[in-house]
This record gives sequence, C-alpha cells and structure tokens, in this order.
Amino acid sequence: MKQYSYITLIVFHVALAVGIFIFEPLSKVYFIAILAISLYSIINAPAKKRYVYVLGACAYVVGSEVFLRMTGGNFIYEASKYFVILFVLLGMALGDGIGKKSYIYFMYILALIPGIVVAANTLGFETNVRTAIAFNLSGPICLGIVALYSYKRNVTIVALQNILLAAVLPIITTTAYLFLYSPSIEAILSGTQSNFEASGGFGPNQVSTVLGLGVFLLAGRLFLQSKTLFLKILNVSILGLMAYRAIITFSRGGVFVAVVIILAFIAVFYFKSSSKTKLRLTFTLLILGLAILLTWYVSSFNTGGLIDKRYNNQDAIGRTKDDVTTGRTGLLTNELNEFFENPFLGVGVGKLKELRFEKEGIQAASHNEMSRIIGEHGIFGVVAFSILLLAPLFLRFKNKKNIYFFSFYLFWFLTINHSSMRIAAPAFIYGLCLLNIQFEKRTNKKSIPIKIQHRE
Repeated sequence: MKQYSYITLIVFHVALAVGIFIFEPLSKVYFIAILAISLYSIINAPAKKRYVYVLGACAYVVGSEVFLRMTGGNFIYEASKYFVILFVLLGMALGDGIGKKSYIYFMYILALIPGIVVAANTLGFETNVRTAIAFNLSGPICLGIVALYSYKRNVTIVALQNILLAAVLPIITTTAYLFLYSPSIEAILSGTQSNFEASGGFGPNQVSTVLGLGVFLLAGRLFLQSKTLFLKILNVSILGLMAYRAIITFSRGGVFVAVVIILAFIAVFYFKSSSKTKLRLTFTLLILGLAILLTWYVSSFNTGGLIDKRYNNQDAIGRTKDDVTTGRTGLLTNELNEFFENPFLGVGVGKLKELRFEKEGIQAASHNEMSRIIGEHGIFGVVAFSILLLAPLFLRFKNKKNIYFFSFYLFWFLTINHSSMRIAAPAFIYGLCLLNIQFEKRTNKKSIPIKIQHRE
C-alpha cells in the first residue's frame, strides 16, 4: 500500500469519528455500509484472492464492533459475530471451502450441542431460552466457523498485513471518538475503578480490549511496515494515543494483554531476523520504548497519579484492595464448582447466570470463557476447550511460518480469561493463528528477511 493511501485511510477514519460524534445516527449508516460493502467485495472478489476479502471484511467488523456498540450503530447487539459467521460461510459457499484437515473443529462445534439440549430443559420460565443460548454461544460458534475456514489456509504475508490493517482502521476511529467524547480525563475521575466516561459511555473492559489489540497491530506495523522515519513517527504517535485511551479506561485487562502479545511478537521477530535486521529492530525498539514511557507519564499526570494506584491494586487513598481480580476469582470458583456438581452434561448454556442469581442474588455474567464452557457443558466443555487450547499448538509444531502465531494465540487465551467472548475479537484472532503464512523468499532456516513489506 502506498504511503499516501495509508494516510488517506487514517484521515477518513478520523473524520468518520468526528461525523458520528456530531450526528450519532450516522453510526447506523456506517453499520449498513460495512455490511453492504463487505458483501459486494466478497461476492465480486477474484476466486484466488477471495479469502483476503473474506478475512479482511471480518477484520473490519471486529475492529468496528465496540465503536458501533458505543454509538448505537448496531441494529442487533451481537451483529458483529453474526457478520463474521455470515462472511466466512459465504466465502466457503463461493468456493473457498474449509481449511485442510480442519475436521477437529467440527468436533469442537459438536461438543457444544449437548449443552444446548440441557439448557432447553433447565433454564427458568422467565428466561428467553433462544436469547440466552444465542448470547452465550455466538462467540464460541463464531470461533469454530472461523477456525474451520482458516485452518492451514495459505496466506501471503502481504495479504495478512492488509487484513490486519482492516482491523486497525476502525480502532483508530474508536480512539478519535473517545478523545471527542471525553477530552479531559480530570473532569470525569471518580476513583480507581473502571471508568465508563473515559470509555465512551460503554464497557471499559471491552474498550480496553479492542484498544489493546489496536496497539499491538500498530506495533506490528511499526516493526514490519514503517520503512521511513515519517511512517515510524506516524505509527508510533497513533499507537501512543491509542495506548493512552486504553490506559485511562482504568480497565487493566486489555492493557496487560497488549504488553504480553507485543513482547511475544518482538521475541519471535528478533529470533527469526538476520543480523542486519536486528540492528534496525533495536532502533525501532528504542522509539517504541520512549513512546510507552511518555504515554504512561502523560496518563499518570492527567489522572493525578490515580492510574498508578489502579495498577498497584490500590483505591484512591492508597489502600490495597483485597481482590486484585475485581471479583473475577469468585465467579471462576463458582463456575468450577458447578462443573464438579454436574460433571457430565454441565448445567446448560446460560444457566450459570441464573444459578448465580438464585444462590447469591448477584446478576453477573461470566468473565472467564474457560470456566463458563466447562461449567455449562460439563465433560463436553472440557473436550471443546481442550481442542481450542491444543490444536493450534500441534499445528505450530509442524509449521512455524506464522510469526504472529504466539501473539494471536495469547491474545485469544488471555482475553477470554478476563473478558470472556463478549466481543468477536478473540474468536477472529484465534482463527488467524491457524493460518499458514507464506513469505516471498527466505535466506536460511532461521531467518525471515526484513523485506516483509517494509512499505505502507
């Protein structure tokens, strides 16, 4: 992609945020446009490159999901997951089929069915069974469909970078909108708890998660595609602004995940790079490190030191909180206890929330997909989660070309353990770690040449 085209796309997506901030109903037009343009692109795509359009459309939907939710653009709350499923199924139907030897993910999807049957018989009369099942299984089913499509599919590094660009552009829109929504953090601070006002009036956990993903994707562009000093400064500047907005949501999950997956990417990239590339990598690392330090300093200054207390697990006056997980440990324990009491079939899809309210009077959804799937599906849930956990690792043993693999895999695993699958991002990113990445050339067995699309 040419440099001016990249800048034009950024400007357009910032302008989009301004337009929707001024006139929010435009968000619904944006929603319709995403659907229409994606369907048109997939249907009319060249057969050999259709997978790029399918995965690119899915990536854009994933990147825009939180923004559409916070601005009321979604006509259906779970629309983004349904769109991803629709686009992938359309790609399959038009000739792409499923990935090579991806039958293991058919087993994963089949393992979810007994939990649906149990739920149909155990959910209370006051619960809408269809809605409860759809809400709890839309994420896992979305993941299964994407995995079937992506497993061992050959994708060039250039195509993957275009797919990732499609994801990061709407996250730039989200970032710009947040600055318009709450330009002054000092005016909306009320303590060290997660801050909805700093998150566009939406869930801080989900906002932090998608912004953290955006920070990682921009870090990847910084290392792989920012050849000129101008592009390095541009990408690291956007990265810093995005990281700042993620930090001041006061929701730590997305920030911690971003740090881990960036470090994983740098480690893999450094190990596989030539000596010449490692020298350039050191300079880029210096730029990134300075940007992170500056971003944290600004965050600390603008929050009057409250963000430091938040990450030290303290309240506003400096007292250490008893539970660093903000209640997640209790939810995890309860869900595992339900599994031990109902180990074979589980309690049924959506039943955990009902039982929690009946026993404790608490209306709280699960934050941990691992304990939820085990508690609600029993031994079938154990099988399903084991497939998700192990299948990519076995694939990695045989094919080590995907330099994003560990970052994608860790994003999925860490995100579902602090935010479950409330958004489509972990399901889609999981699918990307199953891709077989193709490079233009290789210099030796351990070296990936830095000719990996060093241009925008």
